[in-house]
Amino acid sequence: MEKIQLNRTDLKIAPIIFGGNVFSWTLDKNASFDILDSYVDRGFNAIDTANQYSYWVPGNRGGESEAILGSWMAQRGNRDKIILMTKVGGVYADNPRPNTTSAHILIEVEHSLRRLQTDYIDLYQTHFDQVETPIEETLRAYEELIKQGKVRYIGASNLSPERLEASIQLSKQTELPMYKTLQPEYNLYSREGFEQGYQVLAERHELSVIPFYSLASGFLTGKYQNEADFSESPRSEGVKMKYWNDRGIKIISTVLDLASQYDTTASAVSLAWLLAKPSVAAPIASATKKSHLESFSQAVELALSPDDIGRLDEASRY
Repeated sequence: MEKIQLNRTDLKIAPIIFGGNVFSWTLDKNASFDILDSYVDRGFNAIDTANQYSYWVPGNRGGESEAILGSWMAQRGNRDKIILMTKVGGVYADNPRPNTTSAHILIEVEHSLRRLQTDYIDLYQTHFDQVETPIEETLRAYEELIKQGKVRYIGASNLSPERLEASIQLSKQTELPMYKTLQPEYNLYSREGFEQGYQVLAERHELSVIPFYSLASGFLTGKYQNEADFSESPRSEGVKMKYWNDRGIKIISTVLDLASQYDTTASAVSLAWLLAKPSVAAPIASATKKSHLESFSQAVELALSPDDIGRLDEASRY
């Protein structure tokens, strides 16, 4: 599979990143190992997780996803073949609010490295912003980690456009480490936040965009096509409340029509739409069954026509 290079780095990845929030949540350790094996067997090589995953599961405290991923890499002996992405700053059982202080980052990276059973992280990302912490303090912590060889590059996720711009400007003025990637919420349904708030910024500063919720919590997989499809679980009810409206129905109808036209899946069409966007480097997507990974491979191969992209743009217009 052809790799892409994240801007201003030497990180080369297959253009769909596996989202590790499912480890120790909807997938136990053995199932996680199985799906990770299938993922890399298909030629993919980038995995995104966070120090907070999956604290929301009863009995978990945070860090369980990293621990599963670390065990898998250690058993498979493939750390050098994986582009490893994790995050810091988010909430978990022992950290009830965002924290981007230097002290917190320098402690948390050690916990992450231990759980991941590695001595370096390829892409270390600010997960959530603590606005009362000076930007310089956060970047100087990353500077120290990069000098120590524990982190190769840094990225940003849930920073406001204003704080992200300020961070980049400070990096340019002081030669502190600069964010190389941006991980925003972006998909066919959730477009406005990125397109109105971040897209110009990402293009101006050559940030490689690696969107999360690429499949809108499963809505864009085609799993939900009528009211009855939302009755299977409490989580499905949440998807219904957020996405099942006139606009959502129009989006999924168009996605399913194109999936039929190309003899592929709704997931593949939804991911291919993202991959066709010039600012998007690689969407982040999770899978809970090996069969779901087929859509990843199909998305990479699917070349939507300009007319098809226009149809999806129009159906999802906000």
